[in-house]
Amino acid sequence: MVCYASVGGSGVIATELAHALANRGHQVHVISSEPPFRWRPGVHGLSFERVDVPAYPLFREPQYLLALSTTIARVAEARRLDIVHAHYAVPHAAAAYLARQILSASTATPPRTVTTLHGTDITVVGSDPSYRRVVAFSIEQSHGVTTVSRSLKADTIGSLGITHGIDVIPNFLDCDEYQRRPDPGLRERLAPAAAYDALVLHVSNFRPVKRVDAVVEVFSRIRRHVRAKLVLAGDGPVRYDVERLVAEHALTEHVAFLGEQHELVPLLSSADLFLLPSSQESFGLAALEAMACGVPVVASNVGGLPEIIEDGVTGFVCPLEAIDRMAERGVQVLNDGALRDAITHAAAAMVRARYRTDIIVPLYEDHYLAVLSRAGVQQQGRLP
Repeated sequence: MVCYASVGGSGVIATELAHALANRGHQVHVISSEPPFRWRPGVHGLSFERVDVPAYPLFREPQYLLALSTTIARVAEARRLDIVHAHYAVPHAAAAYLARQILSASTATPPRTVTTLHGTDITVVGSDPSYRRVVAFSIEQSHGVTTVSRSLKADTIGSLGITHGIDVIPNFLDCDEYQRRPDPGLRERLAPAAAYDALVLHVSNFRPVKRVDAVVEVFSRIRRHVRAKLVLAGDGPVRYDVERLVAEHALTEHVAFLGEQHELVPLLSSADLFLLPSSQESFGLAALEAMACGVPVVASNVGGLPEIIEDGVTGFVCPLEAIDRMAERGVQVLNDGALRDAITHAAAAMVRARYRTDIIVPLYEDHYLAVLSRAGVQQQGRLP
């Protein structure tokens, strides 16, 4: 399992998939620069393999692709891997291809490669002329390809011209963990009842695509009608700009910046509304987590979000620039207890019915088995 260690949907899903597969009896080796964000040690059948990137004065930049390729080849040969599952097209799928060529040149039998596309590897990196050809090549050379939503599959086909061999396997949650568990003490610390009637939450990695500035704009409109507190969990490149915007709106005392949070369930269980006005969301894992924990979601109608949120039934999706409408939906659900209960119950039931770990992980197992069964036809590394 090759993934990024940093906070983000691809690393979270890769790590949770690794844990789930190990719990189902598979031997799983997670390869990354450091233990991933959701890594839990001590799981039988699960190990971590670090990618070490030596610093040489000759190179102006760290040569992560080369170090990763070498690590994949070493682990594949030593552990006799059947599958290398690369999460994100570059550099992970590219490194998996290079590792396979290294092993093919020796006496070792190279493993099959599966690539899961998570979003920005297609919509941002894949659309950049500097990377487009290597992204397309890495995908085409994989023995199996999955995307996390129908929307991302369509984007992959449209932007790279890949028209076959892509399975849609959505993200998933451990619904035994992700369920509402109110913590009155935490809620009171975050939004004291004497001062606030509602707690509005946003969780992300604070990249421009998450539009945290739009979260502040929506919240400022909600504040005109509801005594609400905004809690922002996460960190990233736009944090300073968001802090400045909060001050410009004279909202500093009503907005809390928590930084990165490893334990989301208590935080989600304290919230009354979750805002996700992203400009791109190939799936929307943060929305799914909120829905599972009984938090109504107001999100932008982009990417995979309308695949998991039925407008007016399990949450609300609004046009991307419809800040006023997002605020109206937020005020509506905060002020109407019956509507809020209906939406949260429907959303949590939908997550349990469609996106549980024990429903989705077997789809990956089936995909692996299909890739292995085609091994005799896949010697050229092309998709069927």
